[in-house]
Amino acid sequence: MNCTLIVFVKNPVRGKVKTRVAATVGDEKAVAVYIELLKHTKKVIQEWFLTHQEGQKKKVVIYYGDFVNPEDMWSGLGFLKKMQPNVPDLGARMKAAFKEELNEEAERVVIVGSDCLALRAHHLLHAFAELQRHDIVIGPADDGGYYLLGMRQMYAFLFQNKSWSQSSLLVETLADAQANLTTVGLGETLSDIDTWEDYLRESARLPSS
Repeated sequence: MNCTLIVFVKNPVRGKVKTRVAATVGDEKAVAVYIELLKHTKKVIQEWFLTHQEGQKKKVVIYYGDFVNPEDMWSGLGFLKKMQPNVPDLGARMKAAFKEELNEEAERVVIVGSDCLALRAHHLLHAFAELQRHDIVIGPADDGGYYLLGMRQMYAFLFQNKSWSQSSLLVETLADAQANLTTVGLGETLSDIDTWEDYLRESARLPSS
């Protein structure tokens, strides 16, 4: 079973990442927060990638938002690096990435971003397992969106006429899935980091080292 994990990341450049965090604490701190999120995401993905599961062949593809960095924290891990397509709409970028990876003979494809401190390897394991019995898998975010989406084949309706970054996204997505007679498996509801308040709240929940 070929399982592909798509990871959408931004390059940690001042003024381009975590702008809502920057509005409270400035660009420099916002970049530091985003780098922390990237490091956390990397750790989780490595744990998933290195977890042996009989009969599964795993692949990770890092899709960059601005430019592919040949030497960064994602290097030397056995992951592929690609550019997100140059289109402004998130749905169009996600659709293109899914299409490309499904065309590479992946049998299950899951996408995540890099904004969730609560994400753990078991959420990824659960998502791919859900695709054994469901057409689509979604990891709901508590702001009304989602932090994870997966499928076994292309369902273009998931990316069309959606309110990206709005609180109605999950409801719209589930309604379209039902209208198109597809089954959906849901993961645990988690929180994305969009604001400084989000970061403080989620950081406080992390176990002390």
